[in-house]
Amino acid sequence: MKFENLLIETVEGIAVVTVNRPQALNALNQQTLVELQGAFADLSNNEAVQVIILTGSGEKAFVAGADIAAMQPLSALDARQFAKLGHEVMGAIEKSPKPVIAAVNGFALGGGCELALACDIRLASEKARFGQPEVNLGVIPGFGGTQRLARLVGKGVALELLLTGDLIDAAEAYRIGLVNKVVPQAELLEAAKKMAARILSKGPCAVKLAKEAVRNGLEMDLDKANQYEADLFGLCFASSDQKEGMQAFLEKRTPRFQGN
Repeated sequence: MKFENLLIETVEGIAVVTVNRPQALNALNQQTLVELQGAFADLSNNEAVQVIILTGSGEKAFVAGADIAAMQPLSALDARQFAKLGHEVMGAIEKSPKPVIAAVNGFALGGGCELALACDIRLASEKARFGQPEVNLGVIPGFGGTQRLARLVGKGVALELLLTGDLIDAAEAYRIGLVNKVVPQAELLEAAKKMAARILSKGPCAVKLAKEAVRNGLEMDLDKANQYEADLFGLCFASSDQKEGMQAFLEKRTPRFQGN
């Protein structure tokens, strides 16, 4: 698939996907959403890729939101279809078997915040700003923001952000649990790559199943989720990664995982 609004670079198992519409602060229009959907489908099925980093071009914006100029004339039916596309894209990111790290380098507003929420881990530069300001435009988030934000930071904090439309800085995002870590702007991408490299050093099967256990288990009651975890734990013992990992531990050496 040819990309006009994305840049993709893969080095040593780490793919960096950059939303590249700097003239629009990387805002999400339909084409960019379709390209993201295609990119994550390709990367999720690419055996050479083990971890994906998602970021925005430039220093001003990760993704400043959905493209308001493109949305303004939509009918109710067209808007619902646009939201469904957004949900499909966020779902493709969230359900990717590969860990996805958001490197939030600037504004992550509206659809941009929702894009970060769909990732597994969020690193932010000290210049990052987050918010769901849709109420200022007379609408609500349409790409999963009302649901993922509440699940991540809790109902009360989520409703405060959703109902006021207020923006928060990186420090506040870290305090409420929206991001995992805040780093200097110049160090952001390198910090994301270092984290990706740490994940790469672990058992690939275990990494995949750990992500699956958390994502699916959160939708179950605790008893069912624990049973699900036990099932996946047992599945690990059908892999060569488990045998290699435990043998390497007993032999006091670095494991050589094969991902099967």
